[in-house]
Amino acid sequence: MSGGTCDVAVAYLAAAGIPYEPKMALFLVLLEVPGIVVGILLARGFSAGADWARLAHEVFFGRSVLLLLGGLAIGWAAGKEALQPMAPLFIDLFKGILALFLLEMGLIAAEHLSEIRRRGIFLAAFALVVPVAFGAVGAATGWLLGLSPGGSILLATLAASASYIAAPAAMRTAVPQANPGLSLAAALGLTFPFNILVGIGLYERIVRWLYG
Repeated sequence: MSGGTCDVAVAYLAAAGIPYEPKMALFLVLLEVPGIVVGILLARGFSAGADWARLAHEVFFGRSVLLLLGGLAIGWAAGKEALQPMAPLFIDLFKGILALFLLEMGLIAAEHLSEIRRRGIFLAAFALVVPVAFGAVGAATGWLLGLSPGGSILLATLAASASYIAAPAAMRTAVPQANPGLSLAAALGLTFPFNILVGIGLYERIVRWLYG
């Protein structure tokens, strides 16, 4: 799951005036770990030889996952009222910080675009087609769970996004022979901008079609 893509989707819903369930932030954290585990199992073909103790430590105590879980725990323990004094830093400055983050991600993606050119059209097609398929599945899942249209749009966006922080770190441990440049190039160079520019709006249309 991509926290950056989720942040943009939240800003998109806010600008469009589309409400969503506050609990949707939990999905960003809860879906990250099983997504990493499934990716590792697919890469290794369920074969033996992985250092599962080290891998489990990387997955459950990695910096990004730990920060996400820690933030949720702090927010739950402190409560809404206790967090209000920090609103100028974490809420009011959100859009500015998000813009800087997107610029930084663009620079990183540009550094790895050569990997996509070397690997050909298959990688590019995978990075653009799979998000749409997964986004449709996420939208349908939200509809079946009885989420609001806004909640289903967020779930579809999360299902279609690609992790470029926690997942690469875990994959380096489980599949050291893999080329991290390929995943970063596909995730940051294609999937991330596709979701930002086209995907979120497309998932909204799918959700609106499902909800009639």
